[in-house]
Amino acid sequence: MESAACRLREHAGALVPALLQTRAYAAATCPHRPGATGEERERPVEARLRRQDLLRRRLPRPPRYEVLLAEAVLLREVGGAAAMAGQLRHLAEVSRLPQVSIRVLPLAAGAHDGALTGSFVLLDFPLGLRADPDPPVVYQESLTGALYLDRPAELAAYERVWADLVGAALDEEESRRLIVKIGEELHPG
Repeated sequence: MESAACRLREHAGALVPALLQTRAYAAATCPHRPGATGEERERPVEARLRRQDLLRRRLPRPPRYEVLLAEAVLLREVGGAAAMAGQLRHLAEVSRLPQVSIRVLPLAAGAHDGALTGSFVLLDFPLGLRADPDPPVVYQESLTGALYLDRPAELAAYERVWADLVGAALDEEESRRLIVKIGEELHPG
């Protein structure tokens, strides 16, 4: 569904979204079974990195990707200091792509609806050759599976949460400056 969408809106409250992860960050967050070989550990990392191609593809046009990232995600060290420093640099870099918007929800925003709903992705689909586009879908991932919500009341609830989060988030430039600042302060060098 991700590759068919014309717009992805993702609220990330715990980790950097998979579409924005570096190899080191992905390696630290991809699940694997105990005793997995190096090759078995590398397979999900490669799959995650291949998914990112959709942000830079030429045809069809890449989707608009809007991310609301909790500030705590930037402060939480994942994969070690070097991996986190690289991840923060990568976020600042990818935020400059014309189809990508990364905005930070500052800790000062306090408790907000996104903290209650957890991480989620709103997927919107293009018209294509049909008179009506496929309806939007809300996607939420959990430890044991995924949830796809498409009922009008469910979508309306997540649209309200998204609007509230947008209202609480820093703008794109302020967000980029905060990402760089955290990288320089917590992971210099």
